[in-house]
Amino acid sequence: MARHLAIYTGSFDPITLGHLDVLARSRGLFDEVVVAIGRNPNKEALFSFDERLALARALVSEMLASNPVGAQIRVEHYTGLTVDYAKSVGACAIVRGIRNITDLANECQLAITNRQVAAIETVFIVTGENFAYTSSSLIKQIAALGGSLDSLSSLVPPLVIEALRIKRGDRSNPLGRLVRDELVE
Repeated sequence: MARHLAIYTGSFDPITLGHLDVLARSRGLFDEVVVAIGRNPNKEALFSFDERLALARALVSEMLASNPVGAQIRVEHYTGLTVDYAKSVGACAIVRGIRNITDLANECQLAITNRQVAAIETVFIVTGENFAYTSSSLIKQIAALGGSLDSLSSLVPPLVIEALRIKRGDRSNPLGRLVRDELVE
């Protein structure tokens, strides 16, 4: 019997409760899910690949410990085209989270292209309504512009809040530089 492996791709910079919601939902559809952390060339990363891997692995471990039923999950990072990575791990599908109609319009174009170019299907999973407007970019903006990190507790796990707190105090990364920019204050 064929195993059904899917990749759930994204930059996960940072990983959110919405991401984890989609991941949890995908566990009932596949035998294995790979959280595939990629690079978005259009954005400067706040967290390094290693930091994103560590955060995702810790949160996946918590998820698996609290609910062992469902697909196994592993966390990896990749560079290059998503479809090439999908083929390299033997994925039958790419999982994409959909928050709203704007996501759906953008993701449909990618899904059709991926199917035509690489013969791989895309499975859309609609996130829980609590996360319909959660985005990593919005979280980074709130953190960078001095918003209360504790107010993000309904959007990101405590582990991510702590990692944002550390980044906010470090001038060597984009978040720390933006927080201290005189024009922002």
